[in-house]
Amino acid sequence: MFQCFYPDRLERDTYGIDYDELFQKGYRGIIFDIDNTLVPHGAPATPKAIAFFEQLRKIGFETCLLSNNQQPRVKTFAEATGSKFICNAHKPSRKGYEAAMKAMGTDLPATIFIGDQIFTDIYGARCAGMANILVQPIHPKEEIQIVLKRYLEKIVLREYKKKSKERKESVQKRSLSKEPDTVRGCKAGEITGSASDRTESDNKRS
Repeated sequence: MFQCFYPDRLERDTYGIDYDELFQKGYRGIIFDIDNTLVPHGAPATPKAIAFFEQLRKIGFETCLLSNNQQPRVKTFAEATGSKFICNAHKPSRKGYEAAMKAMGTDLPATIFIGDQIFTDIYGARCAGMANILVQPIHPKEEIQIVLKRYLEKIVLREYKKKSKERKESVQKRSLSKEPDTVRGCKAGEITGSASDRTESDNKRS
């Protein structure tokens, strides 16, 4: 029922993600939401955010900000961080995600999206067929319409975590069922005797 809203990954915050690992996996472009993904809602680019984008460029990433905000807000942030941007994106429309890839010069397999909202950020990325990471919002202060959506997000996240736990337990059970006898407490052959033991015993009898 809620699978269309499930993120590919769930992380604590944007700045704690291992971006070297993402680069090694073949990603070359990262699309970011702004508010509560990079900074608190409505806040300007912080020194931390500016240094962060500089580090991403050193790794080799292209970046693009994808926001439903209007141009003055988004352009100012983009200029401070040195990032490309798409404003008034109408997320979750897939058109904004496609425009962001075009701006970065990347294709779908090499692009990943990072944002803090399920029903706009993650759902839009999934509609576009794009890899995505959901991060926890930086600050609880948000616009009223977002606050209301957070209650619904909690329901989706509860189901997501439940399904993730079930999948993990299922994988562990399958792994245990395939373990050799040595893992379960005895070496193969000890129950009936090894082939070499049987050969030696036969020789003695003869």
